[in-house]
Amino acid sequence: QVLLVESGGGLVQAGGSLRLSCAASGRTLSRYVMAWFRQAPGKERDFVAAIAWSGGTTYYANSGKGRFTISKDNAKNTVYLQMNNLHPEDTAGYYCAARPWVYSERHTEYNYWGQGTQATVSS
Repeated sequence: QVLLVESGGGLVQAGGSLRLSCAASGRTLSRYVMAWFRQAPGKERDFVAAIAWSGGTTYYANSGKGRFTISKDNAKNTVYLQMNNLHPEDTAGYYCAARPWVYSERHTEYNYWGQGTQATVSS
């Protein structure tokens, strides 16, 4: 069992920044890939970024390249998503997820999910 708790969402103006956090606990995290997904009302849950807990390899969706950075703090068992130069279309619920070993951009392939945190970007 892996427990994930997100925080850090909020309301910002276009061009602003938010840093989302995902605190993880449970099984040996070094076996997992941690990812961020987002979902706007009426839309699919889309991949945003992922990081391998062991080794730190990162992966990004095109929508966030150059603006979003995923990172981790091993000592705190926490994964972060730094989001800069936010656009109104980035408005969504952001979810942290975990799956063992292999990176994937398909939300159906992730075993563990947090409750989500809302990020709203005003124009």
